[in-house]
Amino acid sequence: MIIGVPKEIKNHEYRVGLTVEAVSRLVSEGNQVLVEQGAGTGVSAFDDEYRAAGATVCDSSDEIFLRAELIVKVKEPQMEECKKLRKGQILFTYLHLAADRDLTERLIKTGVTAIAYETVTNSAGQLPLLYPMSEVAGKLAVQAGAKCLEKPAGGRGVLLGGVSGVAPGLVLIIGGGVVGDNSAIVARGMGANVTILDTSLDRLRYLTDKYNGSITCLYAAPGLLQKLIVQADLVIGAVLVPGASAPKLITRQMVSGMKPGSVIVDVAIDQGGCCEGSRPTTHESPTFIVNDVVHYCVANMPGAVPETSTLALNNATLPYISELAKRGVRQSFLNDKGFRDGLNVSNGHITNTAVAAKFGYDIAQWEDVL
Repeated sequence: MIIGVPKEIKNHEYRVGLTVEAVSRLVSEGNQVLVEQGAGTGVSAFDDEYRAAGATVCDSSDEIFLRAELIVKVKEPQMEECKKLRKGQILFTYLHLAADRDLTERLIKTGVTAIAYETVTNSAGQLPLLYPMSEVAGKLAVQAGAKCLEKPAGGRGVLLGGVSGVAPGLVLIIGGGVVGDNSAIVARGMGANVTILDTSLDRLRYLTDKYNGSITCLYAAPGLLQKLIVQADLVIGAVLVPGASAPKLITRQMVSGMKPGSVIVDVAIDQGGCCEGSRPTTHESPTFIVNDVVHYCVANMPGAVPETSTLALNNATLPYISELAKRGVRQSFLNDKGFRDGLNVSNGHITNTAVAAKFGYDIAQWEDVL
């Protein structure tokens, strides 16, 4: 199969769809890999290294989109990339369509078969291709939040770990999944006072045992979030409903009651955000202030640490890419039910239940559209 890797063009996105090592494996399996010139420079993977691994380095993305049967990316296609996609082509990347009607409709019009990393599942019902970036985003959320708490960034001027004789900052994490767990690791490591809210008692028991009681794990009973959020210095929105829009758990009224200079890091912004006042931002301009509360809502947080993120992502995605290249979409999906959960759009139809419900489309069965 001809596999294409265009350079990411989203604002301050430095990751790349395939590492040099991944290209080498795919070429050894009999595939042809096209890599856009400069695609890997953000992760210190240079054109000569891709050539040595067997890739063809193309001057622009035009040739890649024209020739490739499978397009492998990191972030959702931008408008100019959507214009280059075509019917019969396979797109494999993060999509987060439930938060973006325009992108959904553009992909429908292209006729492309779009498989989303974030909705692929495994036999345990987990999200193996979302997991690594959730780990990265969870840890980055606390780093970013700590920086935003500094006075020059508009924050309260609170040091999360405190110092001798001075209390540490209060970190409230909403959601105890992969993002929340990794946020807790960093926040606790910095010496902060950490509380996690979740609605799963099993998950709360797991986290309590894992941290040996060093963080507070509470069931998200009605009214508890409103009570705790006014005390917090840093709030991490780590809510996930797979494939669907994030619920708006943090209301504008709650934000108005928070301490001036406190910070919200809405990691759920890829899926629309879990705070009513959230809107996507970029690494170039990551924050905005509402009611004296700093909001950090960068939609591609892991792009800030592209070497770590690209390696972690390829560790997870490469087996799926190899399978697609070897067997094609239909046979790959027949062999792996969880893989076909990743199909969101194909041949002008929506195949993901959550996306179809969000935008009022009829849902198509994958067998009928492939």
